[in-house]
Amino acid sequence: MFEHMTYDFILQRMLDRVSDDLDKREGSIIYDALAPAAAELAQLYIDLDINYNLSYADSAAGDFLSRRTAEFGINRRAATKAIRQGLFFGSGAAPLNVPIGSRYAIEDLSYIVVAQISAGAYRLECEVAGVVGNQKFGDLLPITSIPGLVSAELTDVLVPGEDEETDDALRARFYTAVNEPAFGGNVADYKKKINAISGVGATKVYPAWAGGGTVKCTIIAADWSPPSPALINDVQTEIDPTGNSGQGIGLAPIGHEVTITGVSGVAVNVETTLTLASGVTPGQVQADVAAVIDAYLLELRQDWANQQQLIVRTAQIDARMLTVQGVEDVADTEINGVAANLTLAADEIPELGTVTINE
Repeated sequence: MFEHMTYDFILQRMLDRVSDDLDKREGSIIYDALAPAAAELAQLYIDLDINYNLSYADSAAGDFLSRRTAEFGINRRAATKAIRQGLFFGSGAAPLNVPIGSRYAIEDLSYIVVAQISAGAYRLECEVAGVVGNQKFGDLLPITSIPGLVSAELTDVLVPGEDEETDDALRARFYTAVNEPAFGGNVADYKKKINAISGVGATKVYPAWAGGGTVKCTIIAADWSPPSPALINDVQTEIDPTGNSGQGIGLAPIGHEVTITGVSGVAVNVETTLTLASGVTPGQVQADVAAVIDAYLLELRQDWANQQQLIVRTAQIDARMLTVQGVEDVADTEINGVAANLTLAADEIPELGTVTINE
């Protein structure tokens, strides 16, 4: 808004106000007196422009955006802790029960036992919030001595941990809340309530899917993968507990029988023929090709809730592979054995399978 208010522009405007009868050349008394003031005014306009932009949701950032959206009751979501499954074994690989509250470590992360699932199987909460709690698998070491413990293993991600909500995500949620008001069990209301549950990435709502009063909500996990049965059960319990459906005990309105389901993953196996640069072998580009295809599929998964059904396009895969250094041309790309786009069902998401490169 104030881009034209530069130091040179302000100084010249100030000098223009001085009579031409006086010496206004650089180095003169008047010039030297006005120059510092012009510099300060230019900086003032820079600060004014920054603060002007920070006052609007479309250009605000950080705490300024948080304060702006909070005026409408929309607060930035804090980072959440991952809930994982831990398996514990005693002598002879027999399942071993361990104390609630006991702590275990894997590399630089620690987890605490919060609930029992079955004999020797427990829900563990990462003590560090964020997606980092989703990423490690393998042997756990007890931080405190556990009698009879022979081995422990960190396995499934039950509820994915999430990082603090980004500016872009908060801004998008703000616009959705303002433009699509949530009220009384409408579609926007279900999306708002379910998406606010820890571990949920996005939701599709199907009103009256099995007759009047029924609602089906399909979720995708916060790490854009199919949700675990534990996460689906947690969401079901919070929205409309099984056994008390339609009674208004959960967040769903009285009379709404809600069914929570999760997306299902479909393996995307890609086979293609690449023309490679001189001296480059398929093995040298294999990992990079797989990475760009995986990144494309992640983009599709992140957009799942906004689309009726996802389409994995061969043209997009070809375009991504051409960005890999060493790849000069692409031909005969097939998805799951067919040289055509792959159209998924409404509640299916693509996950990378095998990548086969021919020369």
